[in-house]
Amino acid sequence: MRRLLAVLASCVLGPAAVLAAAPTASAEPATPVGYPSGATATRHSGLAFDTCTAPPLSSIRAWSASPYRAVGVYVSGVNRTCAQPELTASWVASVSGLRWRLLPVHKGLQPPCGARPTDVKISRTLSTARSQGTAAATEAVKAARALGMLPGSALYNDIEHYSQTDTGCRNAVLTYLSAWTKELHRVGWVSGVYMNLNLGAKQLSDAYTSTAYARPDALWIARYDGVDSLKGWANIADSKWARHQRVKQFRGDHDETYGGVRLNIDTNRLDAPVATVAYSYKVTSTTPLNARTGPGTGYPVAATYAPGAAVRVVCQTPGGKVGTTSVWNKLSNGQYVTDYYTSTPSSTGYSAPLPRCAYPYQATAAGGLTERSGPGNGYTAVGTLPNGGLAWVTCQRAGSTVGTTAVWNRLDNGHYVTDQYVATPGATSYSRPIPRC
Repeated sequence: MRRLLAVLASCVLGPAAVLAAAPTASAEPATPVGYPSGATATRHSGLAFDTCTAPPLSSIRAWSASPYRAVGVYVSGVNRTCAQPELTASWVASVSGLRWRLLPVHKGLQPPCGARPTDVKISRTLSTARSQGTAAATEAVKAARALGMLPGSALYNDIEHYSQTDTGCRNAVLTYLSAWTKELHRVGWVSGVYMNLNLGAKQLSDAYTSTAYARPDALWIARYDGVDSLKGWANIADSKWARHQRVKQFRGDHDETYGGVRLNIDTNRLDAPVATVAYSYKVTSTTPLNARTGPGTGYPVAATYAPGAAVRVVCQTPGGKVGTTSVWNKLSNGQYVTDYYTSTPSSTGYSAPLPRCAYPYQATAAGGLTERSGPGNGYTAVGTLPNGGLAWVTCQRAGSTVGTTAVWNRLDNGHYVTDQYVATPGATSYSRPIPRC
């Protein structure tokens, strides 16, 4: 079981107070994520559209003239109503190569007191609802993998509107979604939920700190008010799902035309996790290229790749300098190769559309977790990560001891937080596959 959460807010208090506070809470609501070696999370900020049926690749090309750079796709689910003839692994690879991000949606079982009467429903028996949530995660992961999406991807469970006065229905939905989240976390994927703002999301928000349910990492709401803000949502405090964890579908069913192609879409604003995919590049060295266990020549050699060999890159991260660059490419098998001998667009810096390597975990400090300028409580406080906010961890290093650990997490904004109050798998030590700083 994950280390326990202190009752008092961790780093908001002084070091002595933190050390004196005994951890006292269980793994829920922030459950650890078991990212495998080749995983990374990807996020996107901007406008997205979604359609019932994934559009042809030609339409995506035509829509390069649009303000959109992300698209929602229905990858699985018994209540997925539209056929998906275009949605293949080849389509995902091609769309990703055009620098689009994908929001994978699972439309599975629906609330027993809502959605369409003909939809297959979640059971009101909580033990069954729990099993159904686990099965939904398994189904969605299998479908996403078949499309070329990788661990670290966010998968969004589409829950349509339901009655807010039916307690049994509420408990079934929350139990189902909790099991969905726990299973996704167990196998190394990021959990998202789509809900109507007033007819579902409020109840999820009310359970935000409940130890009875695992909390999803991201929330996608439907509210057709034409306002594309990710703040000021009714009945959902801005401090909840606050760190690159929100999507809003603010305009429903309508037509838009770009590049001569008209599509019927919903419009979304997002700053949230999306799908992770691999991008194929070539080895450009004239001799075999060493792949290593970490981002630097000081790490052990794990394999070698012949000149001209294809490598599948999932993300980029800083490391030891080789030639003109300190950028290293993480491969889908968890190995690292220097970017200097890889055919990415840049030989000196980072290359779009590759994301930076990051591993998001929820913050568990009840009062918020202080971000510092270095790995210790003696460093300057430079921000606060709200309870349940995602710590987008890029690497770990040793620092001052807090509670049971001396491990500190470096975030993608350059700040540090103690690992004591982040839901990583390691209770007292480093967590794989996060590299050392």
